[in-house]
Amino acid sequence: MLLRSKPILSYAAPMMAFALTLLLLSHFLEFPSLSTPLPVSPDRTTTPNSPFSDLLSAFSLWDSHVGCPRFRNRLAAWSPNASALQAVDARECSGIGISHVSVLVKGWTWIPDNLDNLYSCRCGLTCLWTKSPVLADKPDALLFENVMPPSTRRNGEPLRVYIDLEASRKPSGFEDIFIGYHAKDDVQTTYAGSLFRNNRNFHISTQKRNDTLVYWSSSRCLPQRNSLAKQFLSLVPSHSFGKCLNNVGGLDIAPTLYPECSNSDNSAPHWWDHLHCAMSHYKFVLAIENTMTESYITEKLYYALDSGSVPIYFGAPNVWDFVPPNSIIDGSKFSSLEELASYVKQLANDPVAYAEYHAWRRCGVVGNYGKARAASLDTLPCRLCEFVSQKGGRSATTL
Repeated sequence: MLLRSKPILSYAAPMMAFALTLLLLSHFLEFPSLSTPLPVSPDRTTTPNSPFSDLLSAFSLWDSHVGCPRFRNRLAAWSPNASALQAVDARECSGIGISHVSVLVKGWTWIPDNLDNLYSCRCGLTCLWTKSPVLADKPDALLFENVMPPSTRRNGEPLRVYIDLEASRKPSGFEDIFIGYHAKDDVQTTYAGSLFRNNRNFHISTQKRNDTLVYWSSSRCLPQRNSLAKQFLSLVPSHSFGKCLNNVGGLDIAPTLYPECSNSDNSAPHWWDHLHCAMSHYKFVLAIENTMTESYITEKLYYALDSGSVPIYFGAPNVWDFVPPNSIIDGSKFSSLEELASYVKQLANDPVAYAEYHAWRRCGVVGNYGKARAASLDTLPCRLCEFVSQKGGRSATTL
Protein backbone atom coordinates (compact mmCIF):
# COMPACT_ATOMS: atom_id res chain seq x y z
CA MET A 1 0.00 0.00 0.00
CA LEU A 2 1.44 3.33 -1.04
CA LEU A 3 1.46 6.20 1.44
CA ARG A 4 0.23 9.45 -0.01
CA SER A 5 2.78 12.20 0.57
CA LYS A 6 1.68 15.69 1.72
CA PRO A 7 2.22 18.57 -0.66
CA ILE A 8 5.62 20.22 -0.21
CA LEU A 9 4.00 23.61 0.42
CA SER A 10 2.28 22.29 3.56
CA TYR A 11 5.73 21.78 5.11
CA ALA A 12 7.36 24.85 3.59
CA ALA A 13 5.13 27.49 5.17
CA PRO A 14 5.72 26.55 8.84
CA MET A 15 9.43 25.95 8.16
CA MET A 16 9.81 29.42 6.62
CA ALA A 17 7.92 31.01 9.53
CA PHE A 18 10.17 29.21 12.03
CA ALA A 19 13.30 30.34 10.17
CA LEU A 20 12.09 33.94 10.04
CA THR A 21 11.43 33.89 13.80
CA LEU A 22 14.96 32.65 14.46
CA LEU A 23 16.43 35.41 12.31
CA LEU A 24 14.46 38.11 14.09
CA LEU A 25 15.35 36.78 17.53
CA SER A 26 19.04 36.58 16.63
CA HIS A 27 18.96 40.14 15.18
CA PHE A 28 20.27 38.98 11.81
CA LEU A 29 17.12 40.39 10.27
CA GLU A 30 15.49 43.57 11.52
CA PHE A 31 12.49 45.47 10.24
CA PRO A 32 12.90 49.26 10.05
CA SER A 33 11.92 51.07 13.24
CA LEU A 34 9.49 53.95 13.06
CA SER A 35 12.13 55.93 14.96
CA THR A 36 14.49 55.63 11.99
CA PRO A 37 13.18 57.40 8.88
CA LEU A 38 13.46 55.47 5.67
CA PRO A 39 15.63 57.14 3.01
CA VAL A 40 13.71 59.54 0.81
CA SER A 41 14.73 59.44 -2.85
CA PRO A 42 13.78 62.61 -4.71
CA ASP A 43 11.77 62.26 -7.92
CA ARG A 44 13.77 64.07 -10.56
CA THR A 45 14.90 63.99 -14.14
CA THR A 46 18.09 66.00 -13.62
CA THR A 47 21.55 64.45 -13.63
CA PRO A 48 22.76 63.82 -10.06
CA ASN A 49 26.39 64.64 -10.88
CA SER A 50 25.92 68.41 -10.79
CA PRO A 51 28.34 70.18 -8.43
CA PHE A 52 26.70 73.24 -6.84
CA SER A 53 27.54 75.96 -4.35
CA ASP A 54 24.41 78.12 -4.14
CA LEU A 55 22.08 76.64 -1.53
CA LEU A 56 19.05 78.71 -2.49
CA SER A 57 19.32 77.51 -6.10
CA ALA A 58 19.40 73.93 -4.83
CA PHE A 59 16.23 74.63 -2.86
CA SER A 60 14.54 75.92 -6.02
CA LEU A 61 15.53 72.77 -7.92
CA TRP A 62 14.12 70.60 -5.14
CA ASP A 63 10.88 72.59 -5.15
CA SER A 64 10.42 71.95 -8.86
CA HIS A 65 11.29 68.23 -8.72
CA VAL A 66 9.88 67.16 -5.37
CA GLY A 67 8.17 69.83 -3.27
CA CYS A 68 6.72 69.92 0.22
CA PRO A 69 3.44 68.04 -0.47
CA ARG A 70 5.33 64.91 -1.63
CA PHE A 71 7.83 65.22 1.21
CA ARG A 72 5.09 65.47 3.83
CA ASN A 73 3.22 62.57 2.28
CA ARG A 74 6.29 60.31 2.35
CA LEU A 75 6.84 60.99 6.04
CA ALA A 76 3.19 60.97 7.08
CA ALA A 77 3.52 57.59 8.80
CA TRP A 78 6.80 58.40 10.52
CA SER A 79 6.52 58.83 14.26
CA PRO A 80 9.34 59.27 16.80
CA ASN A 81 9.25 57.74 20.26
CA ALA A 82 7.17 60.15 22.32
CA SER A 83 8.54 58.78 25.61
CA ALA A 84 12.09 59.94 24.78
CA LEU A 85 11.17 63.48 25.85
CA GLN A 86 9.24 64.75 28.83
CA ALA A 87 6.07 66.63 27.98
CA VAL A 88 6.90 70.18 29.04
CA ASP A 89 3.30 71.24 29.79
CA ALA A 90 1.96 67.88 30.97
CA ARG A 91 1.54 68.68 34.67
CA GLU A 92 -1.79 69.99 35.87
CA CYS A 93 -1.84 73.52 37.24
CA SER A 94 -3.80 72.18 40.20
CA GLY A 95 -0.55 70.67 41.44
CA ILE A 96 1.11 74.06 41.82
CA GLY A 97 1.77 74.83 45.47
CA ILE A 98 3.58 78.09 46.12
CA SER A 99 3.05 80.76 43.44
CA HIS A 100 6.58 82.20 43.58
CA VAL A 101 9.76 80.12 43.60
CA SER A 102 13.34 81.32 43.93
CA VAL A 103 16.32 79.19 42.87
CA LEU A 104 19.83 80.09 44.02
CA VAL A 105 22.60 78.63 41.84
CA LYS A 106 25.42 77.66 44.20
CA GLY A 107 27.98 75.80 42.11
CA TRP A 108 28.34 75.85 38.33
CA THR A 109 30.77 75.57 35.44
CA TRP A 110 28.83 76.31 32.26
CA ILE A 111 25.35 77.40 33.41
CA PRO A 112 25.23 80.79 31.64
CA ASP A 113 24.86 84.09 33.45
CA ASN A 114 22.15 85.17 31.04
CA LEU A 115 19.79 82.58 32.55
CA ASP A 116 19.59 84.84 35.62
CA ASN A 117 16.16 86.42 35.42
CA LEU A 118 12.69 86.74 36.89
CA TYR A 119 10.45 84.53 34.77
CA SER A 120 6.70 84.59 34.30
CA CYS A 121 5.82 80.91 33.90
CA ARG A 122 2.62 79.04 33.17
CA CYS A 123 -0.12 78.49 35.76
CA GLY A 124 0.50 81.97 37.20
CA LEU A 125 3.87 80.92 38.63
CA THR A 126 6.78 83.37 38.87
CA CYS A 127 10.35 82.08 39.05
CA LEU A 128 13.48 83.88 40.24
CA TRP A 129 16.66 82.21 38.99
CA THR A 130 19.84 83.83 40.24
CA LYS A 131 23.45 83.34 41.31
CA SER A 132 23.17 86.17 43.81
CA PRO A 133 22.45 85.44 47.51
CA VAL A 134 21.35 89.05 47.79
CA LEU A 135 18.49 88.57 45.33
CA ALA A 136 17.54 85.18 46.79
CA ASP A 137 18.51 85.27 50.48
CA LYS A 138 15.79 82.74 51.35
CA PRO A 139 15.63 80.50 48.27
CA ASP A 140 13.20 77.65 47.85
CA ALA A 141 15.86 75.54 46.17
CA LEU A 142 19.64 75.44 45.86
CA LEU A 143 21.06 74.27 42.51
CA PHE A 144 24.43 72.50 42.41
CA GLU A 145 26.30 71.55 39.25
CA ASN A 146 30.01 71.03 39.91
CA VAL A 147 29.79 70.60 43.69
CA MET A 148 27.93 68.09 45.84
CA PRO A 149 24.78 69.16 47.67
CA PRO A 150 24.70 68.97 51.47
CA SER A 151 24.33 65.38 52.66
CA THR A 152 21.32 66.24 54.82
CA ARG A 153 18.37 68.61 54.66
CA ARG A 154 16.20 69.65 57.59
CA ASN A 155 12.57 70.69 57.34
CA GLY A 156 12.30 74.34 56.37
CA GLU A 157 15.57 74.37 54.43
CA PRO A 158 15.78 74.81 50.63
CA LEU A 159 15.34 71.76 48.43
CA ARG A 160 18.62 70.41 47.04
CA VAL A 161 18.82 70.25 43.24
CA TYR A 162 21.67 68.54 41.42
CA ILE A 163 22.30 68.74 37.66
CA ASP A 164 24.53 66.42 35.64
CA LEU A 165 24.30 66.56 31.85
CA GLU A 166 27.43 64.51 31.21
CA ALA A 167 27.16 61.11 29.56
CA SER A 168 27.61 59.28 32.88
CA ARG A 169 24.54 61.08 34.32
CA LYS A 170 25.16 60.21 37.97
CA PRO A 171 22.90 61.57 40.73
CA SER A 172 24.85 62.73 43.78
CA GLY A 173 22.74 60.69 46.16
CA PHE A 174 22.00 63.76 48.28
CA GLU A 175 19.62 65.69 46.03
CA ASP A 176 15.86 66.10 46.34
CA ILE A 177 15.55 66.82 42.61
CA PHE A 178 17.82 65.50 39.86
CA ILE A 179 18.22 67.19 36.46
CA GLY A 180 19.66 65.11 33.61
CA TYR A 181 19.36 64.64 29.86
CA HIS A 182 17.15 61.53 30.05
CA ALA A 183 13.35 61.46 30.19
CA LYS A 184 13.56 59.22 33.28
CA ASP A 185 15.15 62.01 35.33
CA ASP A 186 13.08 64.30 37.56
CA VAL A 187 13.58 67.20 35.16
CA GLN A 188 14.93 66.55 31.67
CA THR A 189 17.16 69.11 29.98
CA THR A 190 18.43 68.73 26.41
CA TYR A 191 21.35 70.44 24.72
CA ALA A 192 19.05 71.91 22.05
CA GLY A 193 18.84 75.41 23.55
CA SER A 194 20.36 78.71 22.45
CA LEU A 195 20.61 80.97 25.50
CA PHE A 196 24.16 79.93 26.33
CA ARG A 197 25.49 81.15 22.97
CA ASN A 198 23.75 84.48 22.44
CA ASN A 199 26.94 86.42 21.74
CA ARG A 200 28.03 84.43 18.69
CA ASN A 201 28.06 85.45 15.06
CA PHE A 202 25.05 83.73 13.51
CA HIS A 203 25.60 84.80 9.91
CA ILE A 204 24.51 81.87 7.73
CA SER A 205 26.17 81.67 4.33
CA THR A 206 24.07 80.85 1.27
CA GLN A 207 27.19 79.60 -0.51
CA LYS A 208 28.59 76.13 0.16
CA ARG A 209 32.14 75.11 -0.63
CA ASN A 210 32.71 72.52 -3.35
CA ASP A 211 36.43 72.00 -2.76
CA THR A 212 36.09 71.18 0.95
CA LEU A 213 32.97 69.28 1.94
CA VAL A 214 33.18 68.57 5.67
CA TYR A 215 33.69 70.81 8.72
CA TRP A 216 34.97 69.40 11.99
CA SER A 217 36.02 71.10 15.20
CA SER A 218 37.11 69.41 18.42
CA SER A 219 39.50 70.55 21.12
CA ARG A 220 39.02 67.64 23.50
CA CYS A 221 41.13 65.03 21.77
CA LEU A 222 39.69 61.78 23.08
CA PRO A 223 41.46 58.76 21.51
CA GLN A 224 38.34 56.94 20.28
CA ARG A 225 36.71 60.04 18.80
CA ASN A 226 39.98 61.23 17.30
CA SER A 227 40.58 57.86 15.66
CA LEU A 228 37.12 57.78 14.08
CA ALA A 229 37.41 61.38 12.88
CA LYS A 230 40.90 60.82 11.45
CA GLN A 231 39.79 57.75 9.50
CA PHE A 232 36.70 59.42 8.04
CA LEU A 233 38.28 62.81 7.30
CA SER A 234 41.06 61.09 5.38
CA LEU A 235 38.41 59.92 2.90
CA VAL A 236 36.72 63.27 2.17
CA PRO A 237 37.94 66.86 1.57
CA SER A 238 37.67 68.46 5.02
CA HIS A 239 38.69 71.30 7.34
CA SER A 240 39.39 70.76 11.04
CA PHE A 241 39.33 73.95 13.13
CA GLY A 242 39.92 72.67 16.67
CA LYS A 243 43.00 71.53 18.55
CA CYS A 244 42.43 67.99 17.34
CA LEU A 245 43.68 67.21 13.82
CA ASN A 246 43.82 70.92 12.98
CA ASN A 247 44.63 71.40 9.29
CA VAL A 248 43.70 75.06 8.73
CA GLY A 249 46.73 76.71 10.34
CA GLY A 250 45.39 77.70 13.76
CA LEU A 251 42.48 77.74 16.19
CA ASP A 252 41.05 81.13 15.25
CA ILE A 253 41.65 81.09 11.50
CA ALA A 254 37.94 81.12 10.57
CA PRO A 255 37.63 84.96 10.52
CA THR A 256 40.56 85.03 8.09
CA LEU A 257 38.92 82.48 5.80
CA TYR A 258 35.48 84.03 6.22
CA PRO A 259 35.68 87.76 7.15
CA GLU A 260 31.92 87.94 7.55
CA CYS A 261 32.31 85.64 10.58
CA SER A 262 34.28 88.23 12.56
CA ASN A 263 32.57 89.92 15.48
CA SER A 264 32.19 93.66 15.09
CA ASP A 265 33.35 94.59 18.60
CA ASN A 266 37.09 94.33 17.76
CA SER A 267 37.63 91.96 20.69
CA ALA A 268 40.12 89.12 20.55
CA PRO A 269 38.61 86.23 18.54
CA HIS A 270 37.62 82.98 20.19
CA TRP A 271 36.75 79.80 18.34
CA TRP A 272 33.23 79.74 19.77
CA ASP A 273 32.42 83.25 18.51
CA HIS A 274 32.40 82.22 14.86
CA LEU A 275 31.45 78.55 15.18
CA HIS A 276 28.05 78.67 13.46
CA CYS A 277 29.11 81.14 10.80
CA ALA A 278 32.12 79.04 9.81
CA MET A 279 30.07 75.82 9.76
CA SER A 280 27.53 77.36 7.41
CA HIS A 281 30.08 77.48 4.55
CA TYR A 282 30.29 73.67 4.45
CA LYS A 283 27.76 71.18 3.15
CA PHE A 284 28.43 68.77 6.02
CA VAL A 285 29.50 68.93 9.67
CA LEU A 286 31.00 65.89 11.37
CA ALA A 287 29.51 65.45 14.87
CA ILE A 288 30.91 62.67 17.08
CA GLU A 289 29.77 62.25 20.68
CA ASN A 290 32.42 61.42 23.26
CA THR A 291 30.14 58.65 24.52
CA MET A 292 27.49 56.83 22.51
CA THR A 293 24.59 56.17 24.84
CA GLU A 294 20.81 56.49 24.75
CA SER A 295 19.42 60.06 24.64
CA TYR A 296 22.86 61.66 25.10
CA ILE A 297 22.76 64.15 22.21
CA THR A 298 24.91 67.21 22.73
CA GLU A 299 25.36 70.64 21.18
CA LYS A 300 27.64 69.17 18.49
CA LEU A 301 24.62 67.99 16.53
CA TYR A 302 22.36 70.96 17.23
CA TYR A 303 25.07 73.46 16.21
CA ALA A 304 25.24 71.81 12.78
CA LEU A 305 21.46 71.96 12.31
CA ASP A 306 21.38 75.62 13.39
CA SER A 307 24.14 76.51 10.92
CA GLY A 308 22.24 75.23 7.88
CA SER A 309 24.59 72.29 7.28
CA VAL A 310 23.90 68.56 7.22
CA PRO A 311 25.27 66.73 10.26
CA ILE A 312 27.15 63.46 9.82
CA TYR A 313 26.43 61.96 13.22
CA PHE A 314 27.96 59.27 15.38
CA GLY A 315 26.33 58.99 18.77
CA ALA A 316 23.07 58.14 20.51
CA PRO A 317 21.30 55.11 18.99
CA ASN A 318 17.92 56.87 19.41
CA VAL A 319 19.02 60.15 17.86
CA TRP A 320 15.97 60.19 15.55
CA ASP A 321 13.77 60.75 18.61
CA PHE A 322 15.39 64.20 19.04
CA VAL A 323 15.89 65.56 15.52
CA PRO A 324 13.70 66.27 12.49
CA PRO A 325 13.13 63.42 10.01
CA ASN A 326 15.59 63.27 7.13
CA SER A 327 17.78 65.98 8.67
CA ILE A 328 21.01 64.11 9.46
CA ILE A 329 23.24 61.37 8.07
CA ASP A 330 23.45 58.63 10.68
CA GLY A 331 26.97 57.26 10.32
CA SER A 332 26.11 54.07 12.18
CA LYS A 333 23.79 52.97 9.35
CA PHE A 334 26.66 52.48 6.89
CA SER A 335 28.64 49.26 6.62
CA SER A 336 31.97 51.11 6.48
CA LEU A 337 33.48 54.57 6.56
CA GLU A 338 34.36 54.13 2.90
CA GLU A 339 30.68 53.59 2.06
CA LEU A 340 29.75 56.65 4.11
CA ALA A 341 32.39 58.79 2.38
CA SER A 342 31.18 57.65 -1.03
CA TYR A 343 27.61 58.60 -0.12
CA VAL A 344 28.68 62.04 1.14
CA LYS A 345 30.60 62.77 -2.06
CA GLN A 346 27.63 61.74 -4.22
CA LEU A 347 25.26 63.84 -2.14
CA ALA A 348 27.54 66.88 -2.42
CA ASN A 349 27.15 66.78 -6.20
CA ASP A 350 23.39 66.29 -6.21
CA PRO A 351 21.61 69.58 -5.43
CA VAL A 352 18.14 68.00 -5.29
CA ALA A 353 19.12 65.15 -2.98
CA TYR A 354 21.16 67.51 -0.79
CA ALA A 355 18.30 70.02 -0.55
CA GLU A 356 16.06 67.24 0.72
CA TYR A 357 18.07 67.18 3.95
CA HIS A 358 16.84 70.75 4.50
CA ALA A 359 13.22 70.02 3.57
CA TRP A 360 12.15 69.42 7.18
CA ARG A 361 12.82 73.07 7.96
CA ARG A 362 11.25 74.45 4.80
CA CYS A 363 8.18 72.19 4.93
CA GLY A 364 7.56 72.23 8.67
CA VAL A 365 8.15 68.52 9.29
CA VAL A 366 10.02 68.61 12.59
CA GLY A 367 9.15 65.38 14.40
CA ASN A 368 10.25 65.55 18.04
CA TYR A 369 12.67 68.42 17.39
CA GLY A 370 10.26 71.05 18.66
CA LYS A 371 9.85 69.09 21.89
CA ALA A 372 13.63 68.73 22.22
CA ARG A 373 13.98 72.51 21.95
CA ALA A 374 11.14 73.03 24.44
CA ALA A 375 12.89 70.76 26.97
CA SER A 376 16.26 72.52 26.65
CA LEU A 377 18.27 74.63 29.07
CA ASP A 378 16.40 77.68 27.73
CA THR A 379 13.22 76.65 29.55
CA LEU A 380 14.83 74.98 32.58
CA PRO A 381 14.14 77.83 35.07
CA CYS A 382 10.35 77.67 34.68
CA ARG A 383 10.27 73.88 34.52
CA LEU A 384 12.43 73.50 37.63
CA CYS A 385 10.47 76.13 39.55
CA GLU A 386 7.26 74.30 38.67
CA PHE A 387 8.71 71.06 40.04
CA VAL A 388 9.90 72.82 43.21
CA SER A 389 6.46 74.43 43.65
CA GLN A 390 4.72 71.08 43.40
CA LYS A 391 7.00 69.67 46.08
CA GLY A 392 6.28 72.64 48.35
CA GLY A 393 9.67 74.38 48.24
CA ARG A 394 11.16 74.98 51.70
CA SER A 395 7.99 73.57 53.22
CA ALA A 396 8.57 70.16 51.68
CA THR A 397 8.82 67.41 54.28
CA THR A 398 12.14 65.61 54.50
CA LEU A 399 11.66 61.88 54.06
